[in-house]
Amino acid sequence: MASFDIKSELDHHEVTNAVDQANRVLQNRFDFKGTGAEFNLNDQQINLTAKEEFQIHQMAPILNESLAKRGVDLKCLKPGDIDVSGSNAQQSITLQEGIDKELAKKITTLIKQSKTKVQASIQGDSVRINGKKRDDLQATIQLLKDQNYDIPLQFVNFRD
Repeated sequence: MASFDIKSELDHHEVTNAVDQANRVLQNRFDFKGTGAEFNLNDQQINLTAKEEFQIHQMAPILNESLAKRGVDLKCLKPGDIDVSGSNAQQSITLQEGIDKELAKKITTLIKQSKTKVQASIQGDSVRINGKKRDDLQATIQLLKDQNYDIPLQFVNFRD
């Protein structure tokens, strides 16, 4: 029986490289020299720090470009509000990983409603799809790609 898994994962090494690259771009830009503006990467969060709010707005495209060049899908970014306090402005961007229970249920009901001959089961933060024919599995992948979800989906562990 053929199967594959639907996951939403990040390549943490590429995220680290993208944040480092974005910091190098900030250091070389004339309008950011000496301002102390920087990107900091914590476990599942990227913090943007600058002196003014408009600088945060200028930093976001730099980070997005660095992440996109590294192949990190921008759908996994959830930017927070910009906090301005005194002479500092900060913004936290959360990195989303894994498929939550609600989305997993939506995916399984969509697959059941499609009437293809596959079974979907929720396994932690991923969804496993089983079917007898490879064509049914590929039709399921195409069905899910046509949907527009808030997070990037990867189709991994394809077994025949």
